[in-house]
Amino acid sequence: MENKELSAVLAPSFYGLHRQIRNERATHYWMAGGRGSGKSSAASVEVLLEVMRHPDANGAVLRKVGATLRDSVLGQLLWAAGALGVRDLWEARFSPLELVFTPTGQKVFLRGVDDPRKLKSLRAEKGYIRCIWYEEADEFSGPAELRSINQTLMRGGKKFTVFYTFNPPKSPAHWINREAAQAACRSGTVVHRSDYRGMPKEWLGEAFLAEAERLKAEKPEAYAHEYLGEAVGTGGEVFTNLTLRKIAPEEKAGFCRVKRGIDWGYGADPFVYLAAEYDRKRRRLLLYHEFYKHRAGYEEIAREIQEENPLREPVLAESAEPRSNDELKARGIRVVPAKKGPGSVEHGITWLQNLSEIVIDPEKCPNAARELSGYSLEPDREGGFLSGFPDRDNHCIDALRYACEREMRKPGLSF
Repeated sequence: MENKELSAVLAPSFYGLHRQIRNERATHYWMAGGRGSGKSSAASVEVLLEVMRHPDANGAVLRKVGATLRDSVLGQLLWAAGALGVRDLWEARFSPLELVFTPTGQKVFLRGVDDPRKLKSLRAEKGYIRCIWYEEADEFSGPAELRSINQTLMRGGKKFTVFYTFNPPKSPAHWINREAAQAACRSGTVVHRSDYRGMPKEWLGEAFLAEAERLKAEKPEAYAHEYLGEAVGTGGEVFTNLTLRKIAPEEKAGFCRVKRGIDWGYGADPFVYLAAEYDRKRRRLLLYHEFYKHRAGYEEIAREIQEENPLREPVLAESAEPRSNDELKARGIRVVPAKKGPGSVEHGITWLQNLSEIVIDPEKCPNAARELSGYSLEPDREGGFLSGFPDRDNHCIDALRYACEREMRKPGLSF
């Protein structure tokens, strides 16, 4: 579509994304936005364009609950066909629910994923399913479910386009917020964020804009979440100073104050080895390396550490496992036992909380990103939170505390 035609169906905030899709810049497009951002409208337009542009292409539009498709996605796709001026070329069928591009017989299938096994029988009569759209992607159970569906549908063709549209949930720990942050670090993936301020005002109407301004004035946090699509948090998050982003090789090349830590794990608990640069001047940590594994053997652990730490710099390790630490020392690792003591957990977590920033590369350190973003206080019965930090899902946090022990040490308090 030319820019003049594009302006009739897409907001300016989606022009660049449209060009990326047209030029096949990526396979996966994560489209996050608040209320009225235009992301679902843009996705519906792009799905129809993909099918009409490629004679062997078909589409699949998915929601977690099938009963919501007819009232939501079908109407959105029919609007897109009308906006593109091709409504007479698309026929809606209701059993099963699908749109048919009548000149060629290509289809867009609309399916619920209440039972993912039903998708295994989904086949295109002509061509293959090139385009997939997950609407309200945050309603799905997690990245494993999306991968499973993609593995089922992404067959029989060379090029695919997959859209994930969602309103970011309030908690940064929600799986889709973490997944979007991790996706931004991958090749073949584009993460696009939008909000209503990038939409033409006449498309939204005065009532919508007035309601947004009212909420902005009365409840700015709710406004930031609902209209700007920000993961503002639930109030119980322990680490509100997190940034999940790629740490580039050239940035890592300048690291000169690397802290390394080990948390031993047995049985159900994992072994964790972390490496992070401590920027003392700016009081921030940049976590760039993670080895996280259940039932890891000493030889494997030593190889992993030696590969990341070829200069044999000190590694601070949990002192409760002296025999395990000795095993690593025998293999050439300079293990230094961390000095644990009363109040060490609370002080260590508080020290991490008070850093200006904790940067985590979610592609290199997915478990650390998951743990720190998901670590929150336990709720009480009155809607508040219990005192004290919970002792659960904190193996990376413990390794990070040990790694930074020397930086956080204070006179009169052992760690």
